[in-house]
Amino acid sequence: MPWDTEDYPSSLKNLDEVVRKKAIDIANAMLDEGYEEGRAIPIAIEQAKEWRDNAGEKELREVKEISDKALRSRDADQNDRDARPELMEKGEHVLPHENGWAVKAEDAEKPSNVFERKQEAVHRAEEIAENKETQVIIHKKDGSIQDKYSI
Repeated sequence: MPWDTEDYPSSLKNLDEVVRKKAIDIANAMLDEGYEEGRAIPIAIEQAKEWRDNAGEKELREVKEISDKALRSRDADQNDRDARPELMEKGEHVLPHENGWAVKAEDAEKPSNVFERKQEAVHRAEEIAENKETQVIIHKKDGSIQDKYSI
């Protein structure tokens, strides 16, 4: 379940409002990419503090005005692009999985989705890749690459 300003890890409670909101935004994006909570939280805090140190007044104001609904929703909008830019550049892989076919960003620890049918996984990978403006890498059952293309 994504976090917001009413429901977030206690380790974020002593951060100032803007850093806390940015950390929540980053952590939610990381969880979507398959990171474990225990790993996502400290990384998100560190990145949010670094972001604050380099952010301009306009960026600080924009984050301060982010609604809880926007924090909870993880549609690939501009806030997602700013949250973890290095993950946004990674391609979406369609891989064989014990429960069917997985959609997983390159370098993510866990798949974002698992589908029974390969075509469903390909469709979801294409949606994500289109939002991230990156590529889709489709694997065969043996793990070798079947197809690779940009959306």
